[in-house]
Amino acid sequence: MQTRTGSFPIGFRRGGSPWQKDLDALIAWAADAGFEAIDVGRDGDTTAPPVTAAGLRVGSVDLAEWKGMISPDKARRDDAVAQNAAYVEACAAVGVKNFFCVMLPEDPSRERRENFAWMVESFGQLAATLAQARARVVIEGYPGPGALCCTPADCRALFEALPTAAMGLNYDPSHLVRLGIDPLRFVREFADRVGHVHAKDTERLDERRYDLGTGQPPTFADTLPYGGNHWRYCIPGHGCIRWTAALEVLVDAGYDGCVCVELEDLHFNGSEPGEKQGLTLGGRYLAGC
Repeated sequence: MQTRTGSFPIGFRRGGSPWQKDLDALIAWAADAGFEAIDVGRDGDTTAPPVTAAGLRVGSVDLAEWKGMISPDKARRDDAVAQNAAYVEACAAVGVKNFFCVMLPEDPSRERRENFAWMVESFGQLAATLAQARARVVIEGYPGPGALCCTPADCRALFEALPTAAMGLNYDPSHLVRLGIDPLRFVREFADRVGHVHAKDTERLDERRYDLGTGQPPTFADTLPYGGNHWRYCIPGHGCIRWTAALEVLVDAGYDGCVCVELEDLHFNGSEPGEKQGLTLGGRYLAGC
């Protein structure tokens, strides 16, 4: 499967479900289903070779150590940089170029500018290893506790502080919609920094927004898996994101990476048949975009 716009290889992010733990079986299923890429986790030095040996691409691997890179403890930060540098070198030796991470600080209660400064220091040190490996970090803007680089303002500040090509973005528009940020405007501004794409959509739930608002947890309503008061993550095509328009921006920017479905959808997660169906439907939708 490839996208109609841009002919980008379509893949998916490996999840933690029991059926996905058998890597050989997962690779075989992915190939049979028509996928062309798989994102793997913090074991990319050992899992990337069998993926590529099967003729599939590795969209990204997870950077080995995240929170230690944004720690108040200098020794902890230095150790995290060393761990990640060794991991980057090991993964680069088997052809990996994209290192996925979320900028989650070790202590979310610290002042955000303080955490930001530690992030810049640590990733500035790691950048030399990434550049030598011709690799890059691809940052996802998942708005977890204290997370940085989820907004255009943070991203601008990071790239001003670290203009190196070793710092890039994982474009996941689902998080932008959740935060109220225009995902098309974002990709237009940062298209030259996009090194990877997660295909996850967001459905806006207007009735729940009216009933529950946006600023408080619900008193009587159920909490949505993979969602909030007035939104939920879903497979591409079941939400509000204009995928073709976003892909057109990436084509114009010369993007040459993959588009990988990240399955977080209450209608599909939780069983092997459901997750396989969700991944397949999401991929097929993207193939028509």
